Amino acid sequence: MINSATEELATVRDWLRWAVSRFNEAKLFYGHGTDNALDEAAWLILATLHLPRETLDPWLDAHLTKSERISLLDKLQQRVVHRMPTAYLVQEAWLGSFCFYVDQRVIVPRSYFAELLENGFTPWIEDPQQVGAALDLCAGSGCLAILMAHAFPNARVDAIDISPDALVVAQRNIDDYGLDNRVRAVESNLFAAVPDKLYDLIISNPPYVTAEAMDALPPEYRHEPVLALAAGEDGLDLVRRILAEARGHLNPGGMLAIEVGHNKDIVEAAFPNLQMVWLDTEHAEGKIFLVMRDDLPGNSKDAI
Repeated sequence: MINSATEELATVRDWLRWAVSRFNEAKLFYGHGTDNALDEAAWLILATLHLPRETLDPWLDAHLTKSERISLLDKLQQRVVHRMPTAYLVQEAWLGSFCFYVDQRVIVPRSYFAELLENGFTPWIEDPQQVGAALDLCAGSGCLAILMAHAFPNARVDAIDISPDALVVAQRNIDDYGLDNRVRAVESNLFAAVPDKLYDLIISNPPYVTAEAMDALPPEYRHEPVLALAAGEDGLDLVRRILAEARGHLNPGGMLAIEVGHNKDIVEAAFPNLQMVWLDTEHAEGKIFLVMRDDLPGNSKDAI
């Protein structure tokens, strides 16, 4: 199959058709930037050939060189045989119009916060220029910290993560966007390294996968760091700690927002007395909840 593919598939159109057929045949799982075989194949092919992701049509009848065919076949084989996410194969991931470097030291960025930050977190933040300090907690690749820096032009942003490997990736992205003077990568177990720091806004896309869901993850997700996914039996191990500690790190009028995926019902059952608001976006409902500083417990010993 390898020899015939590199000899018989000549154009981008040929490779695109062949890749979609192989992806469908293998019943791949999507969810790291696309949701179907055609988009996934187009992304992998264009990125491998160093062509703009948004312009497929002009290249469909372009012929590939032998070295390009070999390189492309290798990546397609890794996607099909090893179920490696395309984001890792091409070392890029997108949130809106922002592109980030990724590898297996971080999960592939996918967050509904991107939509909220694109609009300056309106209406919860009336004037983005007034945000002076912001925090991306459990930052991973640093993507949300970078989006915060763009959304709040006067803010200093901390990107906190417990993984030193993840922070190497985050620092690369921070440098790529020229934000090293405004965004700081911090190695910390939640707030431990910033005991006295106060923020106007804290956002977090923490590990929230339940034990049951971890057992059922598709093979593609097995390539991601377990540390960034698993969060105990009910998926709320980190959420509980963040809620218990966040008030002491928020300025008056500050707010905390946490993304919890499909765990809305679990969150509401676990924290029945917590005053929270669910932030819906164009593409999702009930994935992110917001709590104002004064509605959070007073210190880590308070009951939630």
